[in-house]
Amino acid sequence: MTTANLALKGMSCAACANNIETVIRQVPGVNTAQVNFAAERARVDFDKRKTSLNIITLAIVDAGYEATEIGDTSVDIEKERVERHQQERALWSRVVVSGLVGIALVVGSMPAMLGIHIPGWPMVLHNAWLQLMLSTPVLFWCGRSFFVGAWKAFSHRTANMNTLVALGTGTAYFYSLLVTLFPNALIAQGLNPDVYYEAAVVIIALLLLGRYLENRARGQTSDAIRQLMGLRPKVARVVRQERETDIPIENVVVGDIVVVRPGEKIPVDGDVVSGSSTVDESMVTGEPIPTQKTKGDPVIGATINKTGSFRFRAARVGKDTMLAQIVQLVQAAQGSKAPIQKLADQVTGLFVPVVIAIALFTFILWFNLTGNTTLSLLTTVGVLIIACPCALGLATPTSIMVGTGKGAESGILIKDAESLEQAHTLQISALDKTGTLTQGNPTVTDCLTVQKTANPIKLLQLTAAIENQSEHPLAAAIVQYAKAQGIKQLPDVHNFEAIVGSGVQGIVNGQQVHIGTDSWMQSLGIDTRSLQSQQQAWEAAAKTTVWIAVDGQAEALLGIADALKPSSTKAVHTLQKMGLEVVMLTGDNPQTAAAIAESVGIQRYFASVRPDQKAIYIKQLQADGKRVAMVGDGINDAPALAQADVGMAIGTGTDIAIAASDITLISGDLSGVVTAVRLSKATMANIRQNLFFAFVYNVVGIPIAAGILYPIFGWLLNPMIAGAAMAFSSVSVVTNALRLRQFKPEGARP
Repeated sequence: MTTANLALKGMSCAACANNIETVIRQVPGVNTAQVNFAAERARVDFDKRKTSLNIITLAIVDAGYEATEIGDTSVDIEKERVERHQQERALWSRVVVSGLVGIALVVGSMPAMLGIHIPGWPMVLHNAWLQLMLSTPVLFWCGRSFFVGAWKAFSHRTANMNTLVALGTGTAYFYSLLVTLFPNALIAQGLNPDVYYEAAVVIIALLLLGRYLENRARGQTSDAIRQLMGLRPKVARVVRQERETDIPIENVVVGDIVVVRPGEKIPVDGDVVSGSSTVDESMVTGEPIPTQKTKGDPVIGATINKTGSFRFRAARVGKDTMLAQIVQLVQAAQGSKAPIQKLADQVTGLFVPVVIAIALFTFILWFNLTGNTTLSLLTTVGVLIIACPCALGLATPTSIMVGTGKGAESGILIKDAESLEQAHTLQISALDKTGTLTQGNPTVTDCLTVQKTANPIKLLQLTAAIENQSEHPLAAAIVQYAKAQGIKQLPDVHNFEAIVGSGVQGIVNGQQVHIGTDSWMQSLGIDTRSLQSQQQAWEAAAKTTVWIAVDGQAEALLGIADALKPSSTKAVHTLQKMGLEVVMLTGDNPQTAAAIAESVGIQRYFASVRPDQKAIYIKQLQADGKRVAMVGDGINDAPALAQADVGMAIGTGTDIAIAASDITLISGDLSGVVTAVRLSKATMANIRQNLFFAFVYNVVGIPIAAGILYPIFGWLLNPMIAGAAMAFSSVSVVTNALRLRQFKPEGARP
């Protein structure tokens, strides 16, 4: 399957999004299609052996819309900003013209509407022919988009919001035109010779104003993306031909040596080759404390160099930089659909045809009951105008866009809308120990030989030679410890083998060496009783113990410690206060696991868990019907991350773990788990508010517009008021979604 992202134009409401989705899915070879009305994006998964992006794009164009593939993110964002600004200016000019004409027509019609005579009032404005001349340009120039959109929909046998607006305003205008041209004929038929030009014009003006405000508000939902892209500097200072030269950032290539001075932004990702400094990475990781950078340390593009100057070698440029990937992930998440949106999609799919049917029924009912053309016309136009599928279509995606964008600002990357929705339902948070609760940089703190006559340096040399073949974090700690003891050369290793969950073994200088757990040693028949008391004491102090055996004899015991992250204890306590049970999974022995669990306040933990067992433990936690999050950072966590209802990868971990997860915490700080859950709860609450308003608005508004209150109170809804209500229903939904921008991440200053 190939995934493509498309930018769409021409959508006027959620019904349009549903139509485009249907058209795309009908293309042979398309697997899935998701259209986001708020983001004006489509995400399509298709089999390139059966179809192509060009065929899919042509299908969208044939349906009456525009579609272009999204290329370079920075170019697309800037192009979108310019186009949106141009659209807003054009829209505002139409708002002004229609508004001024609408005011003039309302002023002219005021005495007739109120049924009174006002001395000195400009009654000339009530002249039907003058109103026709003033209203015609408004309807067919200012309101052109409504009629063009309605015709496109009709020509493709669909209907959308434009259909409702065109029918409503068109009915009022053409009935008024008929009255203007043939007033006596209508009177002879017993019909009222009233004109409704002012209603059609004011409705157009209000709808255009609502669309203008809605577009501006929707533009703000993408602020997070634009702010992220704005972080990237435009120029980089590189060393070429032994000279420092300023070049556009687009021209930087992998391998370039880049110079960064104090206060400058780092242009691309790379590794420091000389110099040192502190770097503010908060705009990418969400971590407020600047990070010390020296030779060999990685640096992230768009972060700010603070104190010193340094040079680094470019490792990732263009779309491969962390910033570009973050933007791509956020855009993908903003374009995805949450499960909660399914109901709204089902409703909007039938919305317009149902409203048209209600409008026709309303006209027939009132005309048969009263024979009053004015009453029948007002109620019919009111139903067509007040109904708003846009509010339903915008309720979920606008909140998702703001929520995922806010997450990115806080160093939390959310893969899709479904992950964001599921996070608020979590009941258990399972945490890996190494690299998640702890720093992930274990160091050897103690080394004790079994026999006083043993040569510890020789033992370390054998041990380091074996461990140098392993990729386990503890192996790196042992090799580093050996180097610190002055061991520079390591002998060759033969028959190296890693035993999962137990240890490693091999032959060095003709000697068989085993390095691993106490239980493994005992299974091999190696006696470890001599240092059992010391092992228990170290493990009680939350240290991992590693036995070294040579030719079947226990020779030494190592104590290795991995310090807790400063935020771990507070994060665990906060999650527990939020109602989540926190569970720890670790490959460490029960004593070490108990010590770590006690230090952070975790009551339930699983020790001696092999990497291949972590996913099994997640299944066990899920067996009781609980929704489980897994938080980890290593390759061995990937299966568990994929198995969990929501997998959260520590961003400082491996690419495999990040790829298998639903949410990535860039900073590696456990407080990100708290922020992710809180953000999910806030976003879902916001979506429910939007959906409630959108449903209630339509359920209450349509019957009132149809005249349900007229028999009781003699009250009818003026179509102009219906137009105002419809225009501002979408604006209110988007405005409510924008309140999420006030969300504060865990640990942020109020």
